[in-house]
Amino acid sequence: MRRLAPLALLLALAGCQSTDQLLAGGDAAAIRTAESRARFEMNCPAAAGSMLSSRVVIPEDMRRAIDRAEYTVGVAGCGQRAVYIVACPLGDPNCIAVRQGG
Repeated sequence: MRRLAPLALLLALAGCQSTDQLLAGGDAAAIRTAESRARFEMNCPAAAGSMLSSRVVIPEDMRRAIDRAEYTVGVAGCGQRAVYIVACPLGDPNCIAVRQGG
């Protein structure tokens, strides 16, 4: 029964949306977040991102974590390329991006 609680929460948050629709709704925010971080780190205003993959993450311990969408975004510009992992709490456009591989 405890394993079903996260799924029930996800379905409640998503309303009638499928997981794919839920993830697609956050694509633009995830790409913007990765591009913003990359433009600063690469010192490249022309850096542009593209979605590589996405998934919903439901934490095991519901008391300490937040259900979130996790996106992998590739960003390229000024002769440089980087991959960012972007996490967005479900239903919240405020995301964080971390460069993968340092």
